[in-house]
Amino acid sequence: MKRRSFLKSLAAVPAACLALPRLAEAALPKTRITRVRIYKPPDLNQLFNQSNMLVTVETEAGITGIGEGGAKDTLEQCAGSLIGKDPFKTEAIWQEEYMAWFYPPGREKQHALGALDLALWDIKGKALGLPIHQILGGAVRNFCECYNTGNVRPPAAPGGAQPSLKDRVKATLDAGYKVYRVGAADSGAGPWDVRARLLQVARDAKEIREALGSTGDWSIDFHQRFEYDDALRGCRLIEEYAPYLVEDPVRDEHFMEDLPKLRQMTSVPIAAGEEWGWRWDFNKLVENHDIDFNRCTLPNVGGITEMLKIMALCETHAVGIIPHFTGPVATAALVNCLATYPLTVLFEYNYGDRKIPYLPEYTDFKAGKLYPNERPGLGVTLDTSPLTLIGEVTQPVRRQIYNRPDGSLTHW
Repeated sequence: MKRRSFLKSLAAVPAACLALPRLAEAALPKTRITRVRIYKPPDLNQLFNQSNMLVTVETEAGITGIGEGGAKDTLEQCAGSLIGKDPFKTEAIWQEEYMAWFYPPGREKQHALGALDLALWDIKGKALGLPIHQILGGAVRNFCECYNTGNVRPPAAPGGAQPSLKDRVKATLDAGYKVYRVGAADSGAGPWDVRARLLQVARDAKEIREALGSTGDWSIDFHQRFEYDDALRGCRLIEEYAPYLVEDPVRDEHFMEDLPKLRQMTSVPIAAGEEWGWRWDFNKLVENHDIDFNRCTLPNVGGITEMLKIMALCETHAVGIIPHFTGPVATAALVNCLATYPLTVLFEYNYGDRKIPYLPEYTDFKAGKLYPNERPGLGVTLDTSPLTLIGEVTQPVRRQIYNRPDGSLTHW
């Protein structure tokens, strides 16, 4: 190339750059939150920590976010902190909701905070035209493995004979689920005789392992039914049958004292935390490797904003995440989050291929696996016609917080 031609080509570079789309043009739109609506589904779950109450967060830009969880009263109070705010400042909104009413929120209110946070992330994804997992760095797995709480039960044989445990184990794994799950001595009526039930746990474990062979996986939920000494005995009785995990072996109230001791006394993997909230509930157990799997879930922990911090804490200390089952919208949010988590993930998923009247789209499930999809936001489509509108918030609440000189928030 001649020197003159080369210099001309260099001179053309700045002009060509000016012709490119400006990065600022791809920025999030300037908008404010105008209204929050609360809907009751026809199949409302009355358990607050499994609430499938629906919320929508509306903006001036015409983008509406969908969330799930909470109860009418707690949602209405938390929603007042959103009105007039920039919906994309999810961290600042989360902090204000947490602080604004003087007392730190308990688990019921935290559930409502989480529901609204899901809706804000849904808005962010829709505004960018991206699924949440892409905003969080992209999926690191092709799918999320699942297990079913009640497993797959094959039909009765001719004459009404019920399927054997071996038949149920085979049907569950043949359906694509990774783990056969059982409760600790669930069957049987009458008084709860701990010694007898522990022996039943041992018998069930032996039978399940025989049905699985040497390679299949199974888990057992102790449901906090045992005090420490009995929980330890139960864990030791089933060690030889190699469970994938033992869930909630002792009572939640005793986790901080008993789980560290239990971890030193048995080789079974321990999972805990479906009743937990945010990271302050369990950070010491994670840091000290006293649990192998964290069972916290959405929206219980306060939404995606808090879940990201929990994921970072668990990854730092090599603890897997096996979230407790929750509502369908929150499950869609969990897939977006945990598809990006590089360590062990396993979902408790009970919807299967079931259609939900008010959710034309929510999760992509097939043969025991949940797949991340490319739909914007949470990937959920809401039809409000089967729902009952029970609350609406359009006015902001009083702000019982202070701003530091740099604008950040602190308690009043």
